[in-house]
Amino acid sequence: MNKNKELLSKDIPTLIKQLAIPASTGMLFNTLYNVVDTYYAGFISTQAVSALTISFMVFFLIIGLGYGFSSAITAILGNSFGKRRNKLASIHAHKGLLFIPFIGIILTILGYIFASDMFILLGAKDEYLQDAITYINPILFGTIFFMFNFSLNSILVALGDTKTYRNTLIFGFFANLVLNPLFMFGFLFIPAMGLSGIAIATVLIQVINMFYMFYKVLQTKVIHFEKPSYFLPDLRVYKLFFSQGIPASLNMLIMSIGSVILTYFVAQYGLMAVAGYGIAFRVEQLMLLPTLGLSTAVLTIVSNNFGAKKYDRVIETLKIAIKYGFIFSTIGIITLTIFGKFLISLFDSNPTVIDFGIHYLLVEIWIFYAYVVLFICVSTLQAIKKPKMILYIALYRQIVAKLIIAYLIVKVFELDFIYLWFGVLVMIYSAAIFAYFYTNSLLKRVCNKIL
Repeated sequence: MNKNKELLSKDIPTLIKQLAIPASTGMLFNTLYNVVDTYYAGFISTQAVSALTISFMVFFLIIGLGYGFSSAITAILGNSFGKRRNKLASIHAHKGLLFIPFIGIILTILGYIFASDMFILLGAKDEYLQDAITYINPILFGTIFFMFNFSLNSILVALGDTKTYRNTLIFGFFANLVLNPLFMFGFLFIPAMGLSGIAIATVLIQVINMFYMFYKVLQTKVIHFEKPSYFLPDLRVYKLFFSQGIPASLNMLIMSIGSVILTYFVAQYGLMAVAGYGIAFRVEQLMLLPTLGLSTAVLTIVSNNFGAKKYDRVIETLKIAIKYGFIFSTIGIITLTIFGKFLISLFDSNPTVIDFGIHYLLVEIWIFYAYVVLFICVSTLQAIKKPKMILYIALYRQIVAKLIIAYLIVKVFELDFIYLWFGVLVMIYSAAIFAYFYTNSLLKRVCNKIL
């Protein structure tokens, strides 16, 4: 529990750096992991790459729920640790350890029943549909291992350990480089499994990481086998998990729906526009990784200090994290302004595609500051166990406002491609401004502090 004591006493800037840097590094390797899968799928066929893409939309639903409940349990545990109610934290950790995988089992069953219909809805048919099913079936089988890793990581993050998960993601990237071709093409006694081999490699890596993370969790003594009753289901605890986890989980689901909506309106400008947007979006995401790392750090620090009633540290964390986020955003803006065209051209040399991508980036980079505020405020609301507004903000910016603005720009006024992103800019900033003032107002009431 020494790390927990540090979270309540060490200076905030140092803590943010210690937590955010490993988290950001892990996310970078996770992004590269997906690039590796896409790269190797390309050796099979373009159709295999497309099957991988639509399969990820189904998989994202699973990951979103896992992430949502994981962040909720982190907040619950962090609050308990901050209050020095370590026994209660341990009980919740034991319940959470099995709760998220249980959700995973339900999702696996639903996936096997409905995945094919979802793929058909997304336009897959014949061999394309079969490729998608070939990939997703092993992934669905391995869902329970993904979920175990989410539950294990929720405990570690609550204690201020973001390095363990970073290590698993780095290991996963390098293991994927070896296992993908091994299972795809076969070697010695291992048969060639094609597209399903990519999925099996992913599941195997999750299993290996699960044992490593379980070992690290056991070292914390938060999980133990002295009282097996701690593992038994408890409806009151599960109700708490649901109340905290559903808003964050639905936030992830709504994000995926928002992406589909935006892609639909981008498609009105043609296939080249979709390609340019898709490439530029991936480039942009790399620049946002430090901000995502900051949001993880905020979740850990705020949940612990809020539980300990150290409200001054809660407020300081929010302010410093936003400050650091703005610094990272400025670096990202400068980088993409100078190198954006070059980075897009690495993925596609078509001048029209590059032109669409640049139009997207030239506007989108100025939204970085708004993303910083949104991500950090969402983590803060989760950390103080007030997550309901997260869902409403997501509904506004991902569906309601996005539909209205995009429809007006694309369908009604028929403006050029770049104006779509000016509309998105206005939408995101309005959501960020509301999130900032709402979060500060809530902290003022809850913490009885003047911000």
